[in-house]
Amino acid sequence: MRLAKELEAPEVVTIDTGSAPRIIHFGEDFLLEDLPVGTRVIYPRQPMAGLPNPRAAIRWALHHPLECDPLPAQLRPGMKVTIAIDDLSVPLPQMARPDLRQTMLEILLEMLADHGVDDVHIIIAIALHRKMTAAEVERMVGPKVFREFWPDRLYHHDAEDPSMMVELGRTRHGEPVRINRRAAESDLLIYANVNFVPMNGGHKSIGVGLTDYEGLKANHNPHAIRESWSYMDPKGPSELHRSIDRIGKIVEQHVNVFKIETAINNRMYGAGMEFLAKNEDDFTETDRLKFQALKWTLSRTPRALRREVFMRVPAPYELIAVYAGKTEAVHDKILEKSYEQYAVKVQGQADILIHGIPFISPYNVNSKALNPLLVQVMGLGYLFNLYRGRPLVKKGGVLILAHPCTDDFDTEHHPSYVEFFYRVLTETRDATVHQHKYEEEFAKNPAYIEMYRRGHAYHGVHPLYMWYWGENGRQHVGKVIVVGAENEHVPRILGWERADTLAEAIAMARAEMGRSAQITMVHNAPVVLADVE
Repeated sequence: MRLAKELEAPEVVTIDTGSAPRIIHFGEDFLLEDLPVGTRVIYPRQPMAGLPNPRAAIRWALHHPLECDPLPAQLRPGMKVTIAIDDLSVPLPQMARPDLRQTMLEILLEMLADHGVDDVHIIIAIALHRKMTAAEVERMVGPKVFREFWPDRLYHHDAEDPSMMVELGRTRHGEPVRINRRAAESDLLIYANVNFVPMNGGHKSIGVGLTDYEGLKANHNPHAIRESWSYMDPKGPSELHRSIDRIGKIVEQHVNVFKIETAINNRMYGAGMEFLAKNEDDFTETDRLKFQALKWTLSRTPRALRREVFMRVPAPYELIAVYAGKTEAVHDKILEKSYEQYAVKVQGQADILIHGIPFISPYNVNSKALNPLLVQVMGLGYLFNLYRGRPLVKKGGVLILAHPCTDDFDTEHHPSYVEFFYRVLTETRDATVHQHKYEEEFAKNPAYIEMYRRGHAYHGVHPLYMWYWGENGRQHVGKVIVVGAENEHVPRILGWERADTLAEAIAMARAEMGRSAQITMVHNAPVVLADVE
C-alpha cells in the first residue's frame, strides 16, 4: 500500500511504506535495504519506444537538416571532409552492436562516396581521455569501417601533438579557441554525437572533444564549476556551458560544421535483467527469484570477474530521436527528447539524499577498477547533478553514497590518479590550491604525456579535472557519508564519513538534520533526472 499518489507518470515517484526492500547499486553488487517509512523513492521512466528503422531515420535527418542545406547538397568531388565521433565514455554501459556510431558512419561514408568525396578522415574526439584499443575502436565503428580507415584515416585526436592543433582566435572573455587542425582545415566538419545525457552534444562536442589542455583551461577549472548549476541543464545558470558556447560560436565562424545528434532511450538492461529498472513493489515472483539468483551468483564470484562480466554485458539502447544541421538548433531538439525520457517532476528538496554508485563511470570503461577519485566524481559530480531547477538535496543537507570504496587503481589507464590521490589530496582538498599549485605540474609531466600519447592512459591533468568536477556538489552538501567502505583511509582522504550499513548512515544523517528530516533515494540506474519544484 502506498501513502501518497504517484507524481506525474506511473512508477516514477512513490512514497515507500517499507513494505518492499529497495535495490541499491553497490559497485559490482547490489544492496537490498529496508528504508524508513516515508522515504521518497524516485524511479526512472520506463524506456520510450525506439524508432522502428534507425537507418531510415538517420538518412531522413541528413536530407532534412535544421537551418542549413541537406547534406548531399553540401558535397562536391574533391572536397576535404572530416567526421568526428565520441569515444567509449558514452553511453554507459556500452550499447549492443551495432553501435550508433557504426550506423551513422556507414550511412555518411556511403553518401560521401556517392558524391565523389574521397578525402575523408574520421577522428575520435577524446580531448584528454585515454586512447582506445584497436579492438575497442573496431567494436564501436564496425569491422567494415575499421578495415578501410584504421589507422591512417581513422584515429584519435592527440591533444599533445602541436602539429595537430590550431588556434582560431579568442572569445570576448579571452578564452583560446583551439581545435584539431585537420577538423579546422576541412571544407566540412561533420560531428556525429551519441547523446547519452543532456550534458552531451551541443558546442561541447568540438570545443571540448577536439581541443587540448590550453583550450580546456577556460572552463575545466574550479571557478567555472562553482559558477555552474546542474551540468544536465545547459540552458540554466552554468558558467561551464556559457564558456563552451562562446568557444563554439567562434569555431563556427571559421569552420563549416554539420552536426548530427541522437537521443537514446532508457533500455539499459537486456533480457532477463529488466526487473532491475522496476519499482520493487511491482516485482513478480519471477523477478524476486531472478534477483535472489543474481545475488547468490555475485556473492560467489570474485570482484574482478564480476566487473569483467558487467563490462561485457551490453545495453540494448534504442534510438528515439535524431536531428542534423546547425549545432544549436539540433541540440535544442535533442535536449527536448532527452528530458522527455529522463525528467521526473519532484516536489521539494530532500534533507538526506541516498545514491548507490554502480561499477561504471564515463572514465573507467574496460578498466580494472572504479578508483576513489571516480567514486567521488560519480557521487558529487554526476549523480548530484542529475537535476534541473534546484538540487534534489537542500543546501547543507547530507548525501549518502553506497560503494565499497576500494583503493584499487588501473595503473595503465589512470597512472596520474594514484599520485594525485595519495600525494595531493592528503595535503589539501582545496580545488583552488590544486589549480594554482599542482595543475601545471601534472599537465606538463613528460612521463604522463608519453603514457597519454603512446599508451592508453588518461592525460596527467585528468585527476585534477575529476576533483574539480565534484566541486559544486562539495560546496553544496554539508556532509557525505559512504556506506560499506571496506577501509577507513579512502573516505578519510576524500573528506567523507563512513558507516557499515545504510541504517547506521541514516541515523548519522538524522542526528545532523533532525528526526523529521525528509529522506529521498534515487533508483539509479537507468538514468533519472529530477525536475525539482
